Amino acid sequence: MVHKSKKDTRFIVVAGGVISGVGKGIATASIGKIIKEYGFNTTLIKIDPYLNCDAGTLRPTEHGEVWVTEDGGEIDQDLGTYERFMDIELPKKNNITLGQIYKAIIDRERAGEYLGKTVQFIPHVTNEIVDRIKQAAQGYDVAVIEIGGTVGDYENVPFLLALKGFEREIGSDYIAYVLVTYLPVPSHIDEMKTKPTQQAIRLLGEQGIMPDFIICRSKYPLDDIRRKKIEEFAHLPPENLIAAPDISSIYHMPLEFEQQEFGR
Repeated sequence: MVHKSKKDTRFIVVAGGVISGVGKGIATASIGKIIKEYGFNTTLIKIDPYLNCDAGTLRPTEHGEVWVTEDGGEIDQDLGTYERFMDIELPKKNNITLGQIYKAIIDRERAGEYLGKTVQFIPHVTNEIVDRIKQAAQGYDVAVIEIGGTVGDYENVPFLLALKGFEREIGSDYIAYVLVTYLPVPSHIDEMKTKPTQQAIRLLGEQGIMPDFIICRSKYPLDDIRRKKIEEFAHLPPENLIAAPDISSIYHMPLEFEQQEFGR
């Protein structure tokens, strides 16, 4: 998946398709755990596309329990999952929200820091996103970035555009994209369907990004027929499709991925 470097950080971007709550947080934590076990100094970053500055004022019934970091951040609960899987502590800067981005830019504009320039979506918003990613990833071999929501959400567009521009800056060898998608099994036919996954791949492609790996979440393991369809649609080799069926414990997921040689 990645090659070790003493000075250059590699980035793995995890995005979701079809539905929210598909298991991106578990997948991201599992990827981070595998990379850490291979000896890489690894951090994890969560991007939330909502306009709240943090999760501290969100209703738990709407967004889940708030995770409180060692440095006092009230942030998304996925970072708690990351910390448990990785046995590390993450700072609040590792949770980036669209609200933080807009607030920082507007505060600078009001303070006159843009020296009268027109403040625009590109480059000011996208540059702010990239700067925050760089700050969170500084000093690490690998940074795994989870983008909340799904690839079809309008609010995710700023982050996908920023990451595509970041790819041009650092080179495609330094960044990989993982799409976590869902394969439903309608009860009236009891057959796994790939069409929603194909739509998710297409939506990601509209932002100029094609996945390097696809994690296929489903009730059952991925069969050969469905695997072949997705391979052909995404132009990926068989080993870059990772099955993620329902399992008895989420903490078994890194082993499930390793059995499919995801870390290699």
